[in-house]
Amino acid sequence: MSGTIASVLAGARLVPVLTVPDIATAAPLADALSAGGARCAEVTFRTSGAEQVLKTMAAHGGLAVGAGTVLSAEQAERAVAAGARFVVSPGFDEQVVMKCRELGVPVVPGIATATELMRALRAGLDTVKIFPAEPLGGIRTLRALAAPFPGVRFVPTGGISAPRLTEYLAEPAVLAVGGSWMATASHLGRGDFEAVQRLTAEAVERSTR
Repeated sequence: MSGTIASVLAGARLVPVLTVPDIATAAPLADALSAGGARCAEVTFRTSGAEQVLKTMAAHGGLAVGAGTVLSAEQAERAVAAGARFVVSPGFDEQVVMKCRELGVPVVPGIATATELMRALRAGLDTVKIFPAEPLGGIRTLRALAAPFPGVRFVPTGGISAPRLTEYLAEPAVLAVGGSWMATASHLGRGDFEAVQRLTAEAVERSTR
């Protein structure tokens, strides 16, 4: 596989996770995130227009844009064709991992147990997503999983709010944190890109302390 998720993120420790129903909001959303200091973003494949949103945001140039909620090898292929620099999945699927390796893009599968983590390691991966992080037990679970797997880096995502960001990032095993509070459905629905920029700037500032 060419490159790693760490090289794509290039030091960024915050990954805005975006579900964008309206394609028309993709460009102003990319502008707001970039103006707020974000250097990457994850566009989830939860909407019919996700590919076009990804393509528009990838063309922005200021963001390393990846695809999230990728559930199949076919989706991974479509995501990379649309410009995804990395692929994120809610669970571990060998076919998704194999397709991403074939396409030369980093993949970050979701895991919830040590068994799933061991499968990811056997597939040659060293970075995984803990998902859903907060419902699974948050930092206590992260520490418990990190202890017997000292070489693994984690990207916790799911239920994490702004006040918890610094706490997660203080964990040595955490590469980055994914969160959706910076650009919620409410923000996008009312076109409040000023709030997106402000919340992103606040989160970026927290992530660099």
